[in-house]
Amino acid sequence: MNMFVAEFIGTALLIILGNGVVANVILKETKGGNSGWIVITTAWALAVYVAVVVAGPYSGAHLNPAVTLALAIAEKFDWSLVPAYFGAQLLGAFTGAFLAWLGYKDHFDKTEDVTTKLGVFATIPAIRNPFMNLVSEIIGTFVLLFVIFYITGAQLEAASGNAVPIGLGSVGAIPVAFLVWVIGLSLGGTTGYAINPARDFGPRFFHTIAPIKGKGSSDWGYSWIPIVGPLVGASLAAFLFLVLGS
Repeated sequence: MNMFVAEFIGTALLIILGNGVVANVILKETKGGNSGWIVITTAWALAVYVAVVVAGPYSGAHLNPAVTLALAIAEKFDWSLVPAYFGAQLLGAFTGAFLAWLGYKDHFDKTEDVTTKLGVFATIPAIRNPFMNLVSEIIGTFVLLFVIFYITGAQLEAASGNAVPIGLGSVGAIPVAFLVWVIGLSLGGTTGYAINPARDFGPRFFHTIAPIKGKGSSDWGYSWIPIVGPLVGASLAAFLFLVLGS
């Protein structure tokens, strides 16, 4: 599979499952209605696991412009590939949002509250305070990237003294999934933890152009925060990693 196709497919899977669980929890007349924050954060974590398993062998499963930027700053990813990765991630996020909407279309039609409909796709702060909302996104993404830099593959010490990597396959996605889960549980209550510009921008753009019944505003006035915050947080994590040394 081509690396850009893998980023597209992986990000689409991430968003269809992530937006899908939010739809299941907050839209009217679903089987999972009002099942709560623990369900949302758990499903987002498992969505990361699924997406990393699929895309990881081909693209490294960035699935997030903040991850791509941080790896490039830390000299672990080629800057020439960054624009194409960004594009694949945004297109994947848009596509995943479309599929989540298609699957829950009847429930969108039954739901009258416009904020609830937007909340399936885009992050909405619990308390709207732009500066603190930005700080929250910076902190959450900093934690995400700083820990990712120190997640290493399992190794065995060979008789020769050389470290031999163990091919763990899909097991290698588990640490990242747990990381996203704990960020959601502990730091996500302020803004809904975008920690990923594509995760917010792609679905928000879909919400803007899609024929969603009674959808209301897409709240573009807030949209810069889940873009700038993650990029700043990721950059800070990368710079600290470089200062501390790999």
